[in-house]
Amino acid sequence: MKLMQKLVNEPFARGASRFMKVICYLVMAFILLSLVLCFMGRQTFTLHTSTGTYENAIYAEENHEPASRSLTIYSKDDIRVWANSSGQVDFSTHIGLSLMVAVNVIPLLFAYWFLSRVFANVQKGEIFTEKNAACLFYYGVLQFFTALLAPFVKLLICGLTNLISDSRISFTTGQDMLSGLIPSIAFLVAAYIVHYGIHLQDEVDHTL
Repeated sequence: MKLMQKLVNEPFARGASRFMKVICYLVMAFILLSLVLCFMGRQTFTLHTSTGTYENAIYAEENHEPASRSLTIYSKDDIRVWANSSGQVDFSTHIGLSLMVAVNVIPLLFAYWFLSRVFANVQKGEIFTEKNAACLFYYGVLQFFTALLAPFVKLLICGLTNLISDSRISFTTGQDMLSGLIPSIAFLVAAYIVHYGIHLQDEVDHTL
């Protein structure tokens, strides 16, 4: 308890919030870089062709040997692509793969923006405010979407892409659904606690 009292104080909270705000900005920068690299064809997948199977192949290179690869983006999903009759990956397949990544990372980009606003407000001493409650709520909703709904949207994108492309995509997803779902619910509850505390304090102030 004494250790908690030493750590949970205003100077520590403001310093930690300043640090975490910078971390959020770095995460957002990494997400943007990943999205750009993905649309540039730097996303890895397992490629099946008539000449063989290539692990960690990318759309941007014709030579899929490991020595020729540079900066690439890895996905938690097990993505497999079957090349067309010419041994190539269609551009529409590349767009489909990029959209599948975008469905995951764009909500996370906005989620970390809202979280950075919470840390910025705490750094300024604004703690129990409607702004913080709203930002925590939006962060939880976006994380909830990424964990629970994004896998189904990716399945839809995969199916539509296979309808218009000669090359085909198959993938497995949703393996880490619980690891993202539980924290998102925790943030929604935290948003409710902050919102409830604000209105409780307002009632006390008006009573006095």
